[in-house]
This record gives sequence, structure tokens and C-alpha cells, in this order.
Amino acid sequence: VSLTTHHSSRPPPLPLLLRLRRPPPTAATMQAAAAARRHLLDQHHLSPASSAAIAAFRSAAQPALAPQGSGGADGARYMSARAPAVKGAGHLVRKGTGGRSSVSGIVATVFGATGFLGRYVVQQLAKMGSQVLVPFRGCEDSHRHLKLMGDLGQIVPMNYNPRDVNSIKTAVAKSNVVINLIGREYETRNYGFEEVNHQMAEQLAMISKEHGGIVRFIQVSALGASASSPSRLLRAKAAGEESVLKEFPEATIMRPATLIGTEDRILNRWAMYAKNWGFLPLFGGGSTKFQPVYVVDVAAAIVNSLKDDGTSMGKTYELGGPDIYTVHDLAEMMFETIREYPRYVNIPFPIAKVCI
Repeated sequence: VSLTTHHSSRPPPLPLLLRLRRPPPTAATMQAAAAARRHLLDQHHLSPASSAAIAAFRSAAQPALAPQGSGGADGARYMSARAPAVKGAGHLVRKGTGGRSSVSGIVATVFGATGFLGRYVVQQLAKMGSQVLVPFRGCEDSHRHLKLMGDLGQIVPMNYNPRDVNSIKTAVAKSNVVINLIGREYETRNYGFEEVNHQMAEQLAMISKEHGGIVRFIQVSALGASASSPSRLLRAKAAGEESVLKEFPEATIMRPATLIGTEDRILNRWAMYAKNWGFLPLFGGGSTKFQPVYVVDVAAAIVNSLKDDGTSMGKTYELGGPDIYTVHDLAEMMFETIREYPRYVNIPFPIAKVCI
């Protein structure tokens, strides 16, 4: 066996002790090494087109650092001055690619987040990197499903009392956006139409205005809200809108029609009646017309209003679906979906008014 020794022109490695004692490189040395590596990569391993593309990307990716804080325990914070601001939401700076791990600049307190529409609003906000504060007044089971919609620590549940001013102030203390989804289509022993749909909305708008840092207020009302409506619910909704605009003139009013979706109350309740009773009662033969709207579309409209150039501030929007149905038409779709033979019991309107 013959052994051949290859002599290399490279110098032998330094002893370990000398390498450990090597002084740290200076900033000038590191910049020179980085420039040399970029030059070697661009000139010898990439095509001219690729080199030009990388150069353009580097020039566009260099952030201009602007101090956003002053002193304190955290010191100066720096954000990219090139980062686009969230339009219509004050001086908010957005960072990242737009996903749930980004920073949208929005810190929103969503009252009524545990409701049907609320879960979709929270999901829309969280998936764009917003921090969402969720005031709740029930048990922890009412909000724990919301925490999965955002990145770690971005969904913050807060126990509060809607009749306690200090509790509400605590819920909005660190927010720059307030969304009010509180509403009730029926009265209970503890909460009536006026308190839930009017007085609570007025109080939230007043506290948000006094806060000074709330730049957007979204009030969700109902389609058909009017002071002259024969419905007590719609009259209370109209009074709530008027009070909100009086306290917070820049507020945006959303008037959604009947909401439908996976967890909606109307279609699921009809299906339960049809399964348990074998028939569905229809008032006036189901001739009442309405224009249902998909709950996800309403949530998207609410969130999109926060991203505009401010044109939605102080305005009222009516949100309806693309088609108008009668109650009978929608009931037919429901029976077809649950695969049950449609059976109806007609209840004339005069009898329905007496029963209700």
C-alpha cells in the first residue's frame, strides 16, 4: 500500500487558543466582507438579469428608520418609514406580509365579539395581524374558540360589565378602534330594547370620544332602522345610531339585513322545528319578503371600512344580499337541505299578533 501525501498551498489552521482570542471584527471589516460576498455572488454566479433584480430588491428593501418612541424603559422603537399606514385609522403603521403573524397597526375592542357576527369580525381582524380585545360577561367557554383565530397573544379576552363605566374604559384603554356589535332582537327580564340597542351604544360612543385615542368607531345597527318604524326594535336601533353620531360624529354606521350562515338563528331554528314537530309554522303564508346577507360578507365590509382612506367615516351603509326572498322560498331551501318533506301550518297575521 502506497501512501501519497498531498501538500496544500493553504496555510495550516490557527490553533484553537488563538482563534478564541481573536478580537471581534469591526463594523468596517464586516461591511467590507459583506460587499465582497455580494460582488462575488452577483458577478460570478448570477445572470445579468438576476443581478439586476437582486439589486432592485435590495434598494427597495432598505428601510428608513424613524424613531417612534422616546426614552423610557423600552427605549426608542424603530419602524420602517416605508411601511404603508393603515388608511382611515389614524397614524397606524403596518408591518409584515399581511398574515396573522404581521402587524396591521389595529388594536380593536370588539363589543359583542362572542355573538354570531362577532366571531367572523374577530377572524377577519386577526388574520391580518390585528390585536383584538374581546370583552365578555359570561363564562370562559363563550370566548375560548376566538383565541385560535389569531396569533399567540393577539386575542385578549377581558371580563367586563356593560353597566359599569370603569369596566368599559378599561376595555378600550389600549385600543385605537372600537366596534360595537351589541344588539338584542328580543327582550329579557334584565335587558330591554332601549338599554341594549340605544343606551349601551350611546355610552360606548361617549367613552370612546373621551378616550382621545380612538380613531375609528363602527356601530352595527339593523336594516330598516327608523324613528318612525312600527317595530320597537328598529326604533331603538335608530335612536342608537342618532346618539352614536352625536357623541362620535366620525363613526361609521352599518345596517346589515338578516344574517345567514353556519351558526345563524333563523335557518337552524326552522330546521329544529321541522325535525321535532314535523312541520313549520308560517305567518301569513310566508309572504313576508326580506333580503338575507351572508355573515362573512358583512364581517368583511366592517373590516374593509377600517382600511379605506377615511371615506367611510361619518357615513351609513345598508348591507343586503344579492337576492330578495319570501319566507316561504327560504323555507323551501331549508327543507331541501335537511332532506325533509315540506309541511307548513299557515298562521294568519291577526292570529299571530294575538299569540305573540
